[in-house]
Amino acid sequence: MIKLVLTGVWVCAITLASVYFSVYLATAPEPAATDSKQSALELVKGETITVPIIGDGAITGYFLGRVSFMMNKEMLKGVTLPLAEMTTDELFSLLVGNKMVDIAHIKSFDPKVFREEIKKGMNERLGGDYVAEVMLEQLDYLSKEDVKESSAGQPKKVGTPVKIVETAPAGEAPAPAAH
Repeated sequence: MIKLVLTGVWVCAITLASVYFSVYLATAPEPAATDSKQSALELVKGETITVPIIGDGAITGYFLGRVSFMMNKEMLKGVTLPLAEMTTDELFSLLVGNKMVDIAHIKSFDPKVFREEIKKGMNERLGGDYVAEVMLEQLDYLSKEDVKESSAGQPKKVGTPVKIVETAPAGEAPAPAAH
């Protein structure tokens, strides 16, 4: 009788242990493929820049922008180039030279195309696939009149900047603001 009870306890223990380990292994998180990719990237913070917008031979307003990059850590180790200055120059080229953002037709602005153009330009300048991802932290427009009123110390309410791209909370895609 004792052998029968001990055999029953042994079978129950083995069954419970096998169920526990099968559930444990089934619910264990899979190592994400992007984890290794993310660990190979480094955040390079951009600086805030002000880009004058010229129209009809005069300054009509200013873009305020800040762009950061996720860059390849291994390739970045050998770079001695000034990344902040290169970023500023690339943004000037896109916003002024190529006129990627047209204030009169703000709804036609595509942040994805803008990011890809910055990425392409930076990678061409650096001579490799240094930039993995471009993050638009800020891209606003202030008219010349708004800046004049603010700097003159007039008590009038200063116009709010036109949000072209806003940083979205994690997991949400940024959407261009309506004008």
